[in-house]
Amino acid sequence: MTQHAPSAAAPLADAPPAAALALHRSLLTIDTHIDIPFPDGPGFFDETRRNVDLPKMKRGHMVAGCFAAYVGQGARTPEANAAAFARATAMLNAIRAMGATNQGARVATTADEIEQAHRDGVTVIVPCVENGHALGGQVENLKAFKDLGAIYLTLTHFGHNALGDSSNPRPELGDVKEEHGGLSALGRDVVAELNRLGMLVDIAHTSKNTMMQAARLSRTPVLSTHSCIKALCDNPRNLDDEQLDLLAQVGGVVQVTAVPGFLKTGGKIETVTVADYCDHIDYAVKRIGLEHVGISSDFDGGGGFTGWRDASESANLTAELLRRGYGPSQIAALWGGNFLRLLRLAEQRAG
Repeated sequence: MTQHAPSAAAPLADAPPAAALALHRSLLTIDTHIDIPFPDGPGFFDETRRNVDLPKMKRGHMVAGCFAAYVGQGARTPEANAAAFARATAMLNAIRAMGATNQGARVATTADEIEQAHRDGVTVIVPCVENGHALGGQVENLKAFKDLGAIYLTLTHFGHNALGDSSNPRPELGDVKEEHGGLSALGRDVVAELNRLGMLVDIAHTSKNTMMQAARLSRTPVLSTHSCIKALCDNPRNLDDEQLDLLAQVGGVVQVTAVPGFLKTGGKIETVTVADYCDHIDYAVKRIGLEHVGISSDFDGGGGFTGWRDASESANLTAELLRRGYGPSQIAALWGGNFLRLLRLAEQRAG
């Protein structure tokens, strides 16, 4: 049954009140999409100019982050395919190294491991892969990503690939509006292999046809790890009402993301607020029910706005949700409970 969102309230104050901070520090908070600088960039373990590093995660009580091995869309020649796979593999190894220390972080690749790390007071590093182009056109390469800990694959990025059509075709790569009419035959095989391996199918960045076909094909509910609501901001990266309704029908989740241009037309860091972000949460909750909505940032990949510029400010979201009348269990579901439910389903339905 659709669960209606509480009504909006006053704008966020400069600092979250004590009750909001106490609640936030009790939650298993999961940001389902974070990028990393690669191959060069500031490190993870010290305070840096990144939106997300270990000190900021601990200061903002961001328990877990899904860190993406991102491969940009390019040519689909044998050489380019091999390079894409090599980059994704190298990035997954770099992400694993973020948790392979005694500095208070740990790699976790199952729902149980994430929950155990939270009980142990350890920051959680969760590997994933963004853009099916990283497979280099070979479905069997997915097993290598799984072996390196990846829990989900984002099927496309900006530009069509061998798996399916993107929400944002790239004419400079020769893209027409639609190349495959949704998923390709390879894309269907990849969805089936993701299901077999117990990995989640991420439909962020896909075209509407690709998203709808993947949602109906996958035997595990699909999710968008970082998208917003098209009814509030008409951006091709956002999900319309028909897509939201299908997500609910299949049991999936939309993880509302913090990219200013997805939250408000012409939005920028300075002009988008926590209230604007929570308006998208409210809309999705009212439309499809709280159990189908979650939180993500796309930090270090374009995400961030006034009040949530980096991981250290994460409690501001909890404060605004409380202010709007969401209860502790509802906020816990938005901050990671709904995502963990899908991850568990993927694990249970593997094979």
